[in-house]
Amino acid sequence: MQNTLIAVAVSHIDTCTHTHNPALRMPKIWAFITDFFTYETTKSVVVKSRSVGIINRVIQLLIIIYFLCWVFIHEKAYQVRDSGIESSVMTKVKGFGYHNNRVMDVADYVAPTQGAAVFCIITKLIITENQFQGFCPESESKYKCDTDEECDKYLGSSTGNGIITGACVNSSKGRRCEMEGWCLAEDDKVNMQPMMEVENFTIFIKNSIRFPMFNVTRGNFPSSLNATYIRSCTYDPEHNLHCPIFKVGEVLRYTGQNFSTIAQTGGEIAINIEWQCNLDESEERCEPHYSFTRLDAVFQKNGISKGYNFRFAKYYKNENGTEFRTLHKAYAIRFDILVTGLAGKFNTVPTLINVVAAFTSVGLLQSCSITATPHGLGSGECREPCVIRNMTQPSL
Repeated sequence: MQNTLIAVAVSHIDTCTHTHNPALRMPKIWAFITDFFTYETTKSVVVKSRSVGIINRVIQLLIIIYFLCWVFIHEKAYQVRDSGIESSVMTKVKGFGYHNNRVMDVADYVAPTQGAAVFCIITKLIITENQFQGFCPESESKYKCDTDEECDKYLGSSTGNGIITGACVNSSKGRRCEMEGWCLAEDDKVNMQPMMEVENFTIFIKNSIRFPMFNVTRGNFPSSLNATYIRSCTYDPEHNLHCPIFKVGEVLRYTGQNFSTIAQTGGEIAINIEWQCNLDESEERCEPHYSFTRLDAVFQKNGISKGYNFRFAKYYKNENGTEFRTLHKAYAIRFDILVTGLAGKFNTVPTLINVVAAFTSVGLLQSCSITATPHGLGSGECREPCVIRNMTQPSL
């Protein structure tokens, strides 16, 4: 028993001596440094099997086809890209039409008038003239009443033409709740025919863009076009791609819309100008591509808020200095000119990255192989700097 305790104590002292002795830790540190700066390569096994070889070559061929056809040709992975396009859009509408027994020109039916990238062409106007500030009955049928108490539920409501006072008064349509505001109240349920000539109006679009990364500036029609051609052409996706003048009816047809329907309720149309430019080719081949969509199509099946409309007023003063106004409720086709762009040009950095990725994927960076035979490992084929370690098991 005593001998056992002495042996354990000696062993513990020996362990502590090895652990805390700096001279014994130095070989371990040196071994760690040596291993850290050691380079190792893997060994590849060559299997003499026709089926495995065919599968291997087919996979390599598919990888090569993928990199050549998709990565380099289709995606142009050898290029650096610039999608931060700088764009300016100017528009101009032309045409004349009849509405409510008067001739309408561009100053009457385009809003805003500055020729911006977003503008409206008014197709129908409901006009309420000579409105003065005061008290008058509401015009809508939902404000029918017999007593003042029936109007209390509309107090504080923002859906009418003014502030409900809570009184029930007589009107030309029967008794209605009284409101305070611009009188007489607007009645937008009247049947008004739209301006059908809008279908033949034309929109001139002038778009200039710049790719700042490459300092390339382009316009949506060639500088070689003359004034005579511009005045007479209209855009056609098959025969007249470079004409910057679009007929309203044709734009609606490209989106699958019926003009008679959209003229009644209004709507939102997008004219998309897309620039896809390969700057490895001539800059003259950097041209726009147009497409057309209806932005509010998702709301056409809804029972409320169909189409597009807005209100504006023109204000006057009479001889007494009292202010009055003419209120317009406008149904319009709103056009949004949306510009997007992407330019690419050859650059060595993405080219090298993708070439190395392709070579790595097909296994062209192998440096060592071992031949396998039916009886086990055969001869080793080694190319520097590959090192084959001894795989022989030590005899027991």
